Amino acid sequence: MKIPELKGCGTALVTPFLNDGEVDYDAYTALVSRQVDGGVDFLVPLGTTAETPTLDPMERLALLEITHDCASGLPLLVGCGSNSVRGTLYNMQALEGSAVDAWLVVVPFYNKPTQEGMYQYYKAIAAESSKPIVIYNVPGRTGANMLPETAVRIAREVPGIIGIKEASGKLEQAARIVAEAPSDFVVLSGDDDLTLEIIKAGGRGVISVASNILPDKVSQMCRTALDGRLEEAAALDEALKPLYKACFVESNPIPAKAALSMMGLCGDQMRLPLVPASAGTRELMKSVLGL
Repeated sequence: MKIPELKGCGTALVTPFLNDGEVDYDAYTALVSRQVDGGVDFLVPLGTTAETPTLDPMERLALLEITHDCASGLPLLVGCGSNSVRGTLYNMQALEGSAVDAWLVVVPFYNKPTQEGMYQYYKAIAAESSKPIVIYNVPGRTGANMLPETAVRIAREVPGIIGIKEASGKLEQAARIVAEAPSDFVVLSGDDDLTLEIIKAGGRGVISVASNILPDKVSQMCRTALDGRLEEAAALDEALKPLYKACFVESNPIPAKAALSMMGLCGDQMRLPLVPASAGTRELMKSVLGL
């Protein structure tokens, strides 16, 4: 099993839509190319930020193919999680191919599994996967928080699970996983505003929403921090904090798409049940970006 290097800034890519609700593949192609040109380290298609639950299987496959074609060799960490073993394995099979370097598998949502249920779920998924897997812990979306002891147990006992996107919003959770998991287990921030602190604790980087908007700035901050130039990284991080905050004043990716729309990079259309940003959010983004 080939293990990709997931370090630095990975962008959780948005999916742009046209006015008629169809995927805007041309805008998506340009957005992915902009990420590569902006210096990001890896790409994360078909995650939360992509509005993946609203995409049909053919749309997901088409977006993955475009991402691969535009990636210039950057690793692709591809979202495929569902709330059942069967559903997740089905998604893997539907998307399987050379375009996938690793899978991003969210903690099952709605079911509210116990910690033992989470462990058994990831063990079952890993046993059937030919690609490495990164756990995605995002209790604000799933309703279930994977505790650090469970993540560490999986890291130690389940082959093929190579890391975690920690988006609990709790720095102490990420720091404990870094401290107790094997040294090659990758801990990535899932919260832009905690990225620097997680890197300082031993994490490897971030899967970012803000980098959709400013890929060069977010990737520069990560690279600087990972190089140990922490004072410089702190200054870069401080300048990005208003953007981090603005990206989550409404459900992600509503504010990010509003920003990209104002920058002329794609429309701000969403698929229901999400709706475009409020006037207040648009004004906030306009102010943050100096538009």
